[in-house]
Amino acid sequence: MDAAREIEVLIRAKYPILYVVSWEERRVEDAVKLVCDKLKRTLHTWSVTQGMKPPVTRTSGPVKPTALPGELEALALAHESPEYTVFLLRDFHPYMKDPRVIRLLRDLAGRLRGKAQTLILLAPVLALPTELEKDVTVLDFPLPKASEISDQLDHVVAAVKGNSAVDTDLTPEMREIIVKSAQGLTLDEIESAFARSLVEHKKLDVDVILEEKKQIVRKSGLLEYYPATDRLDDVGGLELLKDWLAKRRKGFTDKAKEFGIPVPKGVLLLGVQGCGKSLVAKAIAAAWNLPMLKMDVGRIFGSLVGQSEENIRRAIKVAESVSPCILWADELEKGFAGVGGSGVSDSGTTARVFSTFLTWMQEKTKPVFLIATANDVTALPPELLRKGRFDEIFFIDLPDTEERKEIFSIHLRKRKRDPKKFKLNELAARSEGFSGAEIEQVVIGSLLAAFDQDREVKQTDLHHEIEASVPLSVMMAEEIDELRTWARLRARPAAKRDE
Repeated sequence: MDAAREIEVLIRAKYPILYVVSWEERRVEDAVKLVCDKLKRTLHTWSVTQGMKPPVTRTSGPVKPTALPGELEALALAHESPEYTVFLLRDFHPYMKDPRVIRLLRDLAGRLRGKAQTLILLAPVLALPTELEKDVTVLDFPLPKASEISDQLDHVVAAVKGNSAVDTDLTPEMREIIVKSAQGLTLDEIESAFARSLVEHKKLDVDVILEEKKQIVRKSGLLEYYPATDRLDDVGGLELLKDWLAKRRKGFTDKAKEFGIPVPKGVLLLGVQGCGKSLVAKAIAAAWNLPMLKMDVGRIFGSLVGQSEENIRRAIKVAESVSPCILWADELEKGFAGVGGSGVSDSGTTARVFSTFLTWMQEKTKPVFLIATANDVTALPPELLRKGRFDEIFFIDLPDTEERKEIFSIHLRKRKRDPKKFKLNELAARSEGFSGAEIEQVVIGSLLAAFDQDREVKQTDLHHEIEASVPLSVMMAEEIDELRTWARLRARPAAKRDE
């Protein structure tokens, strides 16, 4: 049942007090007006700045309108009003701490119960005193659905149709992408984003809508917005992982839903440090054209009792509000380190935060694709790895000869050098055991050496940097072997390997 229909049912059922949680006063008021017109009820709206509109004439009572503060006056007017009236009080939550307001609301609940009168409190946050929990019915007024966003898109396109400088032609696929991208914004934010896109780019651009979502993330302070700068073409090798991701690119579309495909949940990337886990995470956002949010678990934990638990819930809510999106949890094992022993070290705070996160992973219904990366699989709690938390667990190993050759080519090209001028087969053979990050540093080191001598980089510079480097596979050989042994039986390889 949608929110407007639920409001209608509750008014007809003579519920005395409704508390609607929403940022969108205009949408809520429009919905309530339609309900009142349908039920032939008189609607009065109130705010602390504008007072009651239209004014209510008292039928009884000796109290003069100026004798009470505004919020008490509004409740007194509702108390004295005739039947078949609905009162919508905007931003009433700051007054819910006043014991006189609480008492008046309780009196009103008793008086209005069973009568054709309804009091609706509208606020962007829920601030409900314990005394009113049994008298007030709480409703969440959801953000615009796809059909409402589509109608708003039609309205904006129709408004600029006569302007030949603006391109409003959209393919069905592009239209669906724009509507999906706008989900999670209020109707006013959507209208502003569409208008900005037409003014700035002379067409409807998805990036402008994602920029509007960036504001929501920035205001939360718990998540970090990552722009989609990397591409999957910048990742060397990992053919199996790339193929798996390509097959799920359309998993967020309506067509996939109609086909019976569930929304992709997420993927866990395990592997050796420096082998491209973070790069892949950032490249997925660009490939799927979705906003990417990074969750730094360190920001979640607060110093006050209960703050950490509230922060993880808020972070999840922000991610869901800008969905469809990608949520990246980097080095997950470090963020939730010591879950098993946290009952002693921090009174169980880490365990409770982790439990909330696990429950959300299992039960989430919003299209938030979780990408978690980890280096030390032994530090991950076993309940995180069980089936159902992630769609798949991939192991990213050290690159083989062909992959190292491709990685050298990518990093040389990225730094404006022609890979054909270098003997890539020789470089790949010499860099046995090097990770992608270490190969990048070899290229950078060679460029620095050549720049210092005011000349162009040579093959010998790269050889020298390779010989001077001690790869992680040598320094941590035992740990890497242990990780490979674990992954061979429990994870899916990200790249093809010859036996």
